[in-house]
Amino acid sequence: AVSRHGERLDRRLAEVQLRLGDVVVLQGNAATIPEILRELGCLPLAERAILLGSVRKGVVPVTILALAMVATAFGLLPVSVAFFAAAVGMVLFKVIPVREVYQSLDGPILVMLAVLIPVSDSLRSTGATEVVAGELAKLGTILPAPGALMLILVAAMAVTPFLNNAATVLVMAPIAAEFAGDLGYRPEAFLMAVAIGAGCDFLTPIGHQCNTLVMGPGGYRFSDYPRLGLPLSFLVVIVAVP
Repeated sequence: AVSRHGERLDRRLAEVQLRLGDVVVLQGNAATIPEILRELGCLPLAERAILLGSVRKGVVPVTILALAMVATAFGLLPVSVAFFAAAVGMVLFKVIPVREVYQSLDGPILVMLAVLIPVSDSLRSTGATEVVAGELAKLGTILPAPGALMLILVAAMAVTPFLNNAATVLVMAPIAAEFAGDLGYRPEAFLMAVAIGAGCDFLTPIGHQCNTLVMGPGGYRFSDYPRLGLPLSFLVVIVAVP
């Protein structure tokens, strides 16, 4: 991959005439990379090692995950307990270093979730969910069941760019359950619509950390997200709603 002035060149490396200031990403054996750089007349900027694990280290996590899935499928353990135990097993068998576990914890996200959990409870206790769900139900009464489901899905997809996918679920789940009850439907499908909508943020680079991570290396601009993400969002709605 070649980057020029912050923009990625979508051409084969053999077709690119390298210029001053170009950034090239090379992958190969550590012993041969310096010679290749000399032949290309390039200076090394940064190195990143890719460590290939052993077969044993590959079998252990797969086994732990399989045991967690079997325990859940046969009802031996609740989902939360089974996969929490699997995560602990990954640490105990040294599949994941403890330092890496601590580094992966996102402090701001944890604080936001800790704040929004009581907000979600207060929405139910103060009657705010009934008010919002009642207003949505007025529109839902003139829609068929798939249309009402689509309404909740689109609402979740509209909220998640401004919050976080987990925070969106905390806020939208009680509203969706109340909305389904007002219309006389079972809430499971509407809660699943919230989960899908909260995880489908394609419109902004700030709604999810993955969107932000690919913005720089991919050479994307803010306007690229709605331009490419809006058709993808429509596709999700079409596929997700039966």
